[in-house]
Amino acid sequence: MNYPPNHNRYFATCAKGLEPLLFEELQQLHAQSVRQTMGGCWFEGDVQLAYRVCLWTRLANRLLLSLGETLVRRVQDIPQAVATTPWEHVFDTSNTFVVDFNGRSNEIRHTQFGAQLIKDGIVDRFRDVGLQRPSVAKEGADIRIHAHIHKDKLAWYLDFAGDSLHKRGYRQQQGSAPLKETLAAAIAIRSGITPATDVVFDPFCGSGTLLLEAAMICLDRAPGLTRTAWGFQHWLGHQEEAWQALLNEAHQRFAAANASHPLQLVGYDMDARVLAIAEQNAMRLGIHERCTWQRRNAESLTTLELEQPTQQPHLICNPPYGERLGEEVETLLLYRRFGAQLREHFFGWQVSVLAGDESLLKRLKLRSERKYKFYNGPIETQLALYDLTKTQLEFTKEQSSDLANRLRKNYQKFEKWAAKEGFNAWRIYDADLPEYNAAVDVYDDCLVIQEYAAPQEIPDAVAKERLWTLVDCLAQELPFAAENMTLKVRQRQSGKQQYERQQPRGLIRIVHEYGALFETNLSDYLDTGLFLDHRWARRELGRLSEGKSVLNLFAYTCSASVHAALGGAKEVVSVDLSKTYLAWGQRNFQLNKLHGRQYQFIQADCMQWLRQQRPQQRFDVIFLDPPTFSNSKRMQDVLDIQRDHVMLLTLAARLLTDDGIILFSNNKRRFKLNHEQLAAAELVAEDLTARSIPMDFARHKGIHHLFKVTLRE
Repeated sequence: MNYPPNHNRYFATCAKGLEPLLFEELQQLHAQSVRQTMGGCWFEGDVQLAYRVCLWTRLANRLLLSLGETLVRRVQDIPQAVATTPWEHVFDTSNTFVVDFNGRSNEIRHTQFGAQLIKDGIVDRFRDVGLQRPSVAKEGADIRIHAHIHKDKLAWYLDFAGDSLHKRGYRQQQGSAPLKETLAAAIAIRSGITPATDVVFDPFCGSGTLLLEAAMICLDRAPGLTRTAWGFQHWLGHQEEAWQALLNEAHQRFAAANASHPLQLVGYDMDARVLAIAEQNAMRLGIHERCTWQRRNAESLTTLELEQPTQQPHLICNPPYGERLGEEVETLLLYRRFGAQLREHFFGWQVSVLAGDESLLKRLKLRSERKYKFYNGPIETQLALYDLTKTQLEFTKEQSSDLANRLRKNYQKFEKWAAKEGFNAWRIYDADLPEYNAAVDVYDDCLVIQEYAAPQEIPDAVAKERLWTLVDCLAQELPFAAENMTLKVRQRQSGKQQYERQQPRGLIRIVHEYGALFETNLSDYLDTGLFLDHRWARRELGRLSEGKSVLNLFAYTCSASVHAALGGAKEVVSVDLSKTYLAWGQRNFQLNKLHGRQYQFIQADCMQWLRQQRPQQRFDVIFLDPPTFSNSKRMQDVLDIQRDHVMLLTLAARLLTDDGIILFSNNKRRFKLNHEQLAAAELVAEDLTARSIPMDFARHKGIHHLFKVTLRE
């Protein structure tokens, strides 16, 4: 195909958010008629310009050479339109090709169907001019064709580079959370990395992508210089001499800069495996002698020991985002410590931090000069730039002294009380100060922070900032490690939502309570496996159980059953719908060395199970702690405890001995016991709620209700 030398039309694609940078880059490469649009930039130029873009672009993903476009009203017109392109001048019949298709129309709803139509048009053209049809190869094709349809407008292109341009050739292995090379380059550019930069440091370097992309800018190294395979090499318009001339020029430019530049590169990471990968990547670029890779913790940064004095040092990094719920606390505290290290040890540096959340950047307590939005895959991120050549004052408000004082006071008070009472899982804070709306529980050496849903009038950003302030204060004032803190967003739950599993993290602790041991999972469920406010009720059940037959309905992880067994019960039957929680309960029995046939675990819908039992089967004590509301798919009934409590108690009472006791508990805030209906069912109830709420829950009077229910004499 004979193209006018200066009027080839190209489209360079890029990741969302990089369009303005790509526009500037193409202009610097002397592209003509550059026009920015969503997802990339259009431009014009000759073949030599296209080669230069392939070799030197740091930001484009693909370079597409426009081959044709048309309006199509009927799907059957597509192959005919595509066949007007002289494909015999694009590639040879001995070459394999593949078609990528995107977009939709009324008649094209699947990309595979669209690609087939384009392929048919290409093959038809070869057949029409009397040539053998070329073969399609899904993997390793010589020629890649792109087609796109939008609002009946169809366009098709030659993928000039043949594969994504982010594949530079130096990164053959990568870490677990890699940055794409094009994004890393964009971060380096926005950070102000230039050929004048003489030190680049990344304390979270992973496999080194940020450092190496920055190094190529400093050392005038073309990003495509290491790459060996290009789509245009099979294109019939390829000009090998022009391409080789550009390659030679790029090699000479890199050699000259590499010989004279004082650049030093330093990368820290805690993973020795990724540091080895980083070293291999640097070797492929020919710059490994400039690199220092160290297995070190970024939280203990000190001033770098550099081989040469530095004039323009840059620190660029992409710390962890803390995407999983349990990791948020560790990530937040990491940023807080990292900011303190930067302020203390890196005066005179330019610092760039890519973070997954604005609130994380606030934890640095540094004032940024500028911020940019980027997308790391689907994750929206913020790049913040800090000029540490200027004195950095902590601009965030001082930590609330009221909050710090309350946490210290509560910890001192409750720790001594809990140790004296005989348990090591207790509540230290329960929205004592209304603006810090969360509950904080101690489980041995761990903290569980449960955020309550903020009132609707409080903006999300304000609520989140207050939560982070609370976490920050907990870390400063109390003796708990960041990795032993876990955060849960606690909203009003219904039905099975309260039991839904979170992202698995496996923060398990064995806690003790009045001589009983319990396995708690602090990270993987909304609840931990032990309701701390029921501590008194469990002990009371144990006191009532000696020599008795005990039934625990809605048994959850069977913590009440353990107390009954340890209290000397002759029989303990635990019933719950969840196989998972019954297995957990059995582990609790094993922890307490409770074995034998007298301990039964029954997986069943408790309401249905009650209806199916014969009245002859009697229990001396029944522990009944149902959910407030449940509509599990496995239950035949919908349970509403306010509406159904009399019916539930009546069913349970059928299995009660004449002098038996039901301990009935629930956690509906405004629950009202219907004494009249209970009396009609020949039942009487004594309210034990006030005495059952322990000191660490005294601020939360409505957290549960507890009644002692017996048969009327």
